[in-house]
Amino acid sequence: MEIWPAIDLRGGKCVRLRQGDYAQETVYDDDPAAVARRWVAAGARQLHLVDLDGARDGQLANRGSVAAILRAIDVPCQLGGGVRDEATLVDLLGLGLTRLVVGTQVLRDPDWVRRMCRAYPERVVVGIDARQGYVATDGWRATSRTRAVDVARQWAGEPIAAIVYTDIARDGMLAGPNVEAMAELASAVAVPVVASGGVTTVDDVRRLATTGVAGCIIGRSLYEGTVTLGEALAAAGTA
Repeated sequence: MEIWPAIDLRGGKCVRLRQGDYAQETVYDDDPAAVARRWVAAGARQLHLVDLDGARDGQLANRGSVAAILRAIDVPCQLGGGVRDEATLVDLLGLGLTRLVVGTQVLRDPDWVRRMCRAYPERVVVGIDARQGYVATDGWRATSRTRAVDVARQWAGEPIAAIVYTDIARDGMLAGPNVEAMAELASAVAVPVVASGGVTTVDDVRRLATTGVAGCIIGRSLYEGTVTLGEALAAAGTA
């Protein structure tokens, strides 16, 4: 199971939100590129970047910070947040990102997402963010009536790189991941599933590794030291 340390960007800084609430923000570092170098030095083989401003407002807002991160390190990076048109997607791939996470458009304009998946095979990641099992969009401010597992099945036949599945209720709460939901999604599709939200301890990583998910995104717990990257990598079997 791959471990993806998360770098969430807002206003050019490395931050974390609690349950996606923009009013509950913790700033961890003013220099995201330095954070990226730190995770790579600690053993990270890939990084998960999020443009929180872009996720909320619908257009990329932290391009400069993303570019600085890519200049600072030499491991694959994926980015989510604000990727809602082809021009942005092409720009970011040209910047050096390995793959891009598309979330809101999966429900809003699935035909466009399918075109992007086929035009850029294995470069698009479908982001499914769920609240109590139902898909949320627009920076998690709106919740649909569509079940996450049903959305996942709709993309199983497309040339996507992966599905990133985030449990919003667990995100940034240090309360443990929703292992049951992750296992359900991983068993429902043949596409690689990357779990996100709630990982707090080494045991959480071990539990996720038994579910069949291909990867695990870890954020707040790394920044607050409830688990180290080395411990997570060892528990995932990728140290």
